[in-house]
Amino acid sequence: MQFFGGSDISPSPPAPTASGNNAHMMYVFNRNGVCLFYREWNRPLHTLNAQQDHKLMFGLLFSLKSLTAKMDPTCAEKGNLGMPQLPGQGCSFHSFRTNTYKLSFMETPSGIKIILITHPRTGDLRDSLKYIYNLYVEYVVKNPLYAPGSPIRCELFNTNLDQYVRSIA
Repeated sequence: MQFFGGSDISPSPPAPTASGNNAHMMYVFNRNGVCLFYREWNRPLHTLNAQQDHKLMFGLLFSLKSLTAKMDPTCAEKGNLGMPQLPGQGCSFHSFRTNTYKLSFMETPSGIKIILITHPRTGDLRDSLKYIYNLYVEYVVKNPLYAPGSPIRCELFNTNLDQYVRSIA
């Protein structure tokens, strides 16, 4: 099955161009802001409990999406700041970088949001996020035991995700 114009899941997925990448953590949210999946690979400092961390991350995404839509120079009608937009509607962002990490973001047409936090020197991860989404579809959505909207607890997804993240890290 193909998504986003890509090919079927292959044994050699795309990797970012920068060397020395380190994946720190990943979030998957549904359209309602419920964290369906959270995974850490390299997070040395824990400052919040998990629920606060998930709320903070979703709030950051909501705010950034609203800000980018409001500042879109190509759209005459801006709407109210904070008004939800449909995926793919208006201006959007793909990533931002600080001196300690890079946040890469992808939202699917169904409202699934995938966030990958990596080393700040990591290159463009849009293809990697699409590949991770294809893993999600293949091992989670197509799993007859998975109930949509519930936390993701699929060993095949975890295993393949860990293997892929190690290949880009």
